[in-house]
Order: sequence, then structure tokens, then C-alpha cells
Amino acid sequence: MQWLLPEGVEEILPPQGWLLEDIRRRVLDTFREWRYELILPPLIEHAEALLSGVGSELDLLTFRLTDQLSGRQLALRADITPQAARIDARRHLSARGSSRLCYLGTVVRTRPDVPGGARCLRQLGAELFGDDSVAADDEIIRLMLAILDSCGIARPHLDIGHVGIFRALAAELSLTPEDEQAAFDLLQIKATGDLAAWCAARGIAEAQAGQLVALCTLHGGLEVLASARERFANRQPLLQALDNLDALCGSLHAALPTLPLHIDLAELRGYRYQTGVVFAAYQPGHGRELARGGRYNGVGADFGADRPATGFSADLNQLLQLSGRTSQQQD
Repeated sequence: MQWLLPEGVEEILPPQGWLLEDIRRRVLDTFREWRYELILPPLIEHAEALLSGVGSELDLLTFRLTDQLSGRQLALRADITPQAARIDARRHLSARGSSRLCYLGTVVRTRPDVPGGARCLRQLGAELFGDDSVAADDEIIRLMLAILDSCGIARPHLDIGHVGIFRALAAELSLTPEDEQAAFDLLQIKATGDLAAWCAARGIAEAQAGQLVALCTLHGGLEVLASARERFANRQPLLQALDNLDALCGSLHAALPTLPLHIDLAELRGYRYQTGVVFAAYQPGHGRELARGGRYNGVGADFGADRPATGFSADLNQLLQLSGRTSQQQD
């Protein structure tokens, strides 16, 4: 009989097993060099703990089961970020100040992020809690790039945006949650004509509709920020987000002058729980992101610690496939 693994679940076989272990050690060594503390949360927890706060966005991705000891509903984690938030909140109640946590462990999901994607991942990531500065976002992005470098991935491209701009425009238009989701979906595929027609159908004033549609075209190099300032002149919430992006891009360019950087103001990944800067790393020739992250202030509010946070995550299995390492290089 031929035994098949579930769809979206794979196993690591020789010689990739040792290659994966080598990369895993390099990743953890890099986290240690950056002075991030390692946490090892459990794979399974009470469902209400895993699905609190930002975890609520993972509801449909989470496997559930009944605890035969207590009768309570348990869940297999689909993301380690909510666990990191819980751990930070508990520690924060007894010790003030910022904290830097990192992790690497298995997560399982009921469905893949993309068609044909994985449902069982080896998620790695880092979270910086308690610091709302541009310097914290800069640190997390540079750490993400250092992790990719430790995996043998050279010269990734960085895509960066800010969800605060769309949030401000949506708030001004008083969009319903359903309409906000519809506008969000059209922005993600940069459907300029469809978005303009959608605005007209809902009676949105031409000037306001034009600013929303403009997000589809505001992508490219650093010149995008200047164009956006002209477009959103005298709109303080939007200008504040642009100031934040400008400072962050300047800091990154100063530290990594050869970093390929792309700004996209319609990039809203993680929109439902992200609160500021969002970013992702790509490798030319590979359509999927290598790692992603952003700012999600208030992530620990449901655990008693409503404070700023920024972080990133990636799938070690995917990084193994793209690392370019060979077994001969490891000998």
C-alpha cells in the first residue's frame, strides 16, 4: 500500500535533513548575536489563548481538538506570534522596558496561504516589544535580512509599505467593514479601473476616490514618497505615515546602501492586525515572499500588556529550498 502525506504536508529526507539542521543552527546563532532571547512555546494550547488578540485572524487556519483530560477545546498553533505576545505580556507585568524575543518551531494550518502552499511550516521569527521608534522597525528589518544572509540567500529585495495611509483614507470615507474589505481586495491586485468604478458606484466624491485610487500607482523607488506628499498635502495622518516611511528608508539606506528597496503604498499584507510599517523580502525569480513582517502595536492587549511591537517571520523549509547550499559545501 502506498502511504501518502496530507496535502500541503511534506517531510525532509536525506541529504536535506542535515542541510536544514545546518541552516537552523545558523539562524539561531544569528539571533543570539543580535541579543534576542529564545522562546520555545508549546505546539498546543487552549484555543482561547491562541485565538486572542491578533490570533483571532487565525481562526479559520487553526486545527482544534478536545482535551480528553479537561474537556476543554485545544488548538494547534498556526502562528507563534500570539504566543510570543502572551509571553512578553506576562514578563512585562513584572519587568518594564523593551524585550527582544525570537523563536523557531513547527506551526500547522488548516489551509495554505497560497494555492499549493505548505500547511506544516517550520516558522522562525523575532519580535521587539515595548519600542515604538523607527529605530526598532529598522532593527527588525536588518535582523530579517541578516537571517536570510545566514541561510545563504544573497541580495534579497525589500518591499515596504505603511497600512496607516489606507486606514486614514478608509476612516475619512466612513467605509463599512464590508466595503473596506472590498477596497482592500482591489488595492491588492492594483485594479485601478475597477476601484474607480467601485468608488463611483458607492457615491464617493471624485476627489476622495482619486486619492484612494492613487494608492495603486504609488509604488517604485524613494521618489514615491515625494509624489505621495504632493498627493496628500495637508493631510496630517497620511503625512505622518509618510514621515515614518521616509525616516525608515533613510536609515536603511545609510546602513545598507546597496539594498534593493521598493516602496508600495498599496501593499497591505497583514492589514487586519498591522498598525504601521509592513515589509517583505523577495528573491528575484521567486514569486513568493521569503519573509514578512511589520508593526502591530497593541498585540498584547488581550494579555494585559497594550504596548508597541514589531517583528517578522519566515518558513525555514522555504529558505532551505532557496538557500543555494549543497551537501558538498557542508562537508
